[in-house]
Amino acid sequence: MEIQDILKWTDEQVLAKTGKHLDSLQKAILEGVWEHHDYEEIAENHQRSYAHVKKEAWKLWKLLSDTMGEDVKKSNVCSLLEQAEISHISNRADVLQIVISNSQVNICGENKRSPSPPETSQTQNQSTIINLTEAPELTTFYNRTSELSTLKQWILEDHTRLITIYGLSGMGKSAIALKLIEEINTEFDYIIWKSLNNLPTLSTLQTELKDFFSPSQPTPLSTVIDYFCKFRCLVILDDVQDIFKTGELAGQYLTESKDYGTFFKQIARTSHHSCIILISWEKPREIATLEAENRPIKTLHLKGLGEEATEILREKGLTDEQQWLDLITRYQGHPVWLNLIASTILELFNGRVSQFLEDKNDIFIGELSPILESKLERLSDLEKQVISRLAHQQQVIDISQQLADRHFSKTDLLQAIQSLVRRGLVEKVSEGERSLFELNPVFQQYIPNSIPLSNSN
Repeated sequence: MEIQDILKWTDEQVLAKTGKHLDSLQKAILEGVWEHHDYEEIAENHQRSYAHVKKEAWKLWKLLSDTMGEDVKKSNVCSLLEQAEISHISNRADVLQIVISNSQVNICGENKRSPSPPETSQTQNQSTIINLTEAPELTTFYNRTSELSTLKQWILEDHTRLITIYGLSGMGKSAIALKLIEEINTEFDYIIWKSLNNLPTLSTLQTELKDFFSPSQPTPLSTVIDYFCKFRCLVILDDVQDIFKTGELAGQYLTESKDYGTFFKQIARTSHHSCIILISWEKPREIATLEAENRPIKTLHLKGLGEEATEILREKGLTDEQQWLDLITRYQGHPVWLNLIASTILELFNGRVSQFLEDKNDIFIGELSPILESKLERLSDLEKQVISRLAHQQQVIDISQQLADRHFSKTDLLQAIQSLVRRGLVEKVSEGERSLFELNPVFQQYIPNSIPLSNSN
């Protein structure tokens, strides 16, 4: 998409909202950011001071935020404007088509088509109507070849109807879903990304989905499921954890969101040719029930990076490369954690990993604290008691022997462990025929200073 098209469309939106056109400096800032220039370069190119350009840019992002109803900033303005224009075009009454070819999005206003039957193979020449307005910006994608291959097999070969991608925040769940769209978009008639972070009711979500599907159809269908049956649709529902309660066991719905559970079951149990991907910090409770029914659903627990995480440390300019894998292991290959810790190593140790790792028994938390705390705030009281006990154990736990008799009833313990596993805080490990459990080491370091150890049963 050309910058002049973006400038023209943005100017039209601002004019409609404020009655004023963008001024020359505002257009220059947008064009400069589009071309990956920083504020200093924009200021130099247009004979303005850096301070003035920065101030005007801040005003511009606020103006665009008010106009678009999105949090617009320098880092995401390009993708938001491009996606907003694409969404606007795709929903016009004359049904402009968004043509996906070689991972490039091109706009054309001709060659309308009726989507092929779902069982018909898609080709590179067929068009896909997409709306990624609510998707986050994909700034960095680290190698997830294995996980991507698995997802593509589930969708394209196994025809999986419902996929849950869950894991700790910042692990790259949204990034892998965006990369997946880039690689398989030609296989679908419709692709849409919806975030649940504003807690839309199920009725609102279904209406928005039908509003997206229906403009391209001469006769709108009655239900979302009807569209899933007639066409090949890919729907990504992000931030699913926001419709769950905090302070309760994992995956329990807010009162106003309970019907989502029924909707997810309907998606799994109804025969159709579409795929719905749920992205969440925690695994929905009904997924286990559906898995037990052998429904065409799958769950991907997205864990940390392995050697691929060395790219993060290389980009940060750290030294002592022979110890990078030790650092990655200590912080579980978590991309966000490693980025923050790498910044600390640069700031305090001039990038020397060996000096940072001198104390082999200590895991430095530092700026990870608010991230870890936000996760623990979601736990129930029972989970907090159990995880506090786990944090004081120095080895993997056989829950049937070590905790139940002394501190918790078997029922309470099993429920808490199951919930912690569904949140990705506790991992199940096998030792022979026994199932053992261990707490994420970073949380194990943090929890003793965050959750007091209770002496009561």
